[in-house]
Amino acid sequence: MPDDRLIKADSIVIKDEVNLEAYFSIPNNLPDISNSGILATIIVDNEKDGYAIYPQGFRVRKGTVVSSENAFQDFYELSEIRHVDGIAFPFRNILYETIRNTFFHVAIWFAMFLLLVISCFYSIRYLRLGSYIDDLKSSSLTTVAIYFGMAGIITGSIWAKFTWGTFWTSDIKLNMSAIALLIYLAYLVLRNSISDVDSKARISAVYNLFAFVCLMILVMVIPRLTDSLHPGNGGNPALGGEDLDNTLRMVFYPAIIAYTLLGIWMAQLFYRYKRLKMKIKLKE
Repeated sequence: MPDDRLIKADSIVIKDEVNLEAYFSIPNNLPDISNSGILATIIVDNEKDGYAIYPQGFRVRKGTVVSSENAFQDFYELSEIRHVDGIAFPFRNILYETIRNTFFHVAIWFAMFLLLVISCFYSIRYLRLGSYIDDLKSSSLTTVAIYFGMAGIITGSIWAKFTWGTFWTSDIKLNMSAIALLIYLAYLVLRNSISDVDSKARISAVYNLFAFVCLMILVMVIPRLTDSLHPGNGGNPALGGEDLDNTLRMVFYPAIIAYTLLGIWMAQLFYRYKRLKMKIKLKE
């Protein structure tokens, strides 16, 4: 409830392994109950598993208050929640244990963003210095990042199937991510359609910077202007305590580093291949 005050359930009925019914007496002296009501968090805890949190699990509205002020005197403190040390995962409605896909879906997208940032750096270097080495490095990093983007879309679709019941929905973030990926696929088409080396490098560098700006707007800005099925859409799910706890961070952050290093290694292979190909053409 507001001000971190807790109300214990009067009774609990266990339905099955994942469902229960809880009955509460709601006090009539809660502050700031507007017409839209107030959001309250559900906390389920026991001695064996510790606690699980369902943020903003229900809404208390006017007319749902049933207890009298005299009948309800004491709130419970947060210190009464039972905590169990060890490896666990944060409870998120619908996601449940599939939140472990964060190690793949979200970490891959983070690595993709980092690769694209480095790619833009080399694009800017090429536009300033005109070195073909920078162009090859930029295109190699962008190519690998596109593959990472595809992997992110695939892992996200699989995740959606197990949480939302379908591989694809009309969710704004899904659609914007797909559009951003298509913009980057157009980068590959554009680059392969230009035969002149100078024009290819210059146009590719400019388009790469344009595509990155579009990516940031489509994935980071537009989805925050409307409702989305994605958890943590109003902020960063990698930093939110209710989306990612310290247990998951033990694997999640190293996963980002690992995928980024893997992507850089793959980009180096692409770069070496393209450079050898260019040398062979020059000898011919």
